[in-house]
Amino acid sequence: MADTKNSCDLARNIRINALRMVHRARASHIASALSIVDILAVLYGRVMNIDPSLITSEVRDRFILSKGHACVALYSTLAEINVFPKDELDTYGQDFSWLMNHVSHKVPGVEFSTGALGHGLPFGVGKSLAAKANNEAWRVFVLLSDGEMDEGSNWEALMFAAHHHLDNLIAILDYNKLQSLDTIANTLGLEPLRAKLESFGWLVKEVDGHHYEDLYNALTFESIDKPLFIIAHTLKGKGVSFMENKVEWHYKNPNDEQLALALTELGEKNA
Repeated sequence: MADTKNSCDLARNIRINALRMVHRARASHIASALSIVDILAVLYGRVMNIDPSLITSEVRDRFILSKGHACVALYSTLAEINVFPKDELDTYGQDFSWLMNHVSHKVPGVEFSTGALGHGLPFGVGKSLAAKANNEAWRVFVLLSDGEMDEGSNWEALMFAAHHHLDNLIAILDYNKLQSLDTIANTLGLEPLRAKLESFGWLVKEVDGHHYEDLYNALTFESIDKPLFIIAHTLKGKGVSFMENKVEWHYKNPNDEQLALALTELGEKNA
C-alpha cells in the first residue's frame, strides 16, 4: 500500500509540474505528457535501478522516451527524484535553456534525444544488444507512443530484438488511442496489436496504464529469451477532466483559467 501511495504522490507532483511548465512556455503536448505520468512514476519510483546522485553510473538501467514531445513529464520526473534542481523546470522552453521542447540528451538523466518518431526503439535495441555483448546486467526501457507505431523503423527493431533474444529490453506502449489530430483507428489502425507483436516474437503483457500495481507487476516480470512488450492502455490527458480523451489537447496549451482549474483538480493548494 505504501508503494502505491508513493507512486500516486509522485505522479501528482509530476502532473502539476508539467502543467505549469507547458503553461509558462506556451508549449504543446500536455495531454501526451499526462498519459505517461503514471508509467514514469512506477518506473522511476519503484522499478529501475538508478541512483539520482550517480545518474551516469555504468550499471544503471537505461530509459528512453521515444515519444520525445512528452518531455515535460520526463523532465518533471527527473527533477522530482533530485537528478537536477526542481527550479530548473521554470526555464523549460525558454531561450538558451537546456530543457528543450523535445527531450534532449543535454539534460542530466536523459539517455537519448528524440523528436522525430520511430527512433527510440531502434536505439534501445542497440543498447540492449551492447549490454548482452558485454555481459552487463542493466536493462533498457523504451516508452513509445501509439502513433509512432506507424513507423516502419519500429517494426524492423521489433524483428531484430526478437531474433537476438534481447530479454533485457522492455518496450512500453502509451496506448491512449489518439494521434495528433484524430484517433488511431481513423488514422492507421494498429489492431490486432497484441497478435502482431506476438507474431514478431515478443512476450506481450496488457495492463491498465494508470494502475500502479498492474504496471509494477508487468514491468518487473522476468521474461526469458524474449523481449517484453507492455501495452499500457491509457487516457490522453489523464488527471485533468477537461483534457481527458480530447484530441485538441495534443497541441493546445492551457490559459490562466484552465491552468488554475487543472491544478485545483489535482489538489494543488497554490493553484
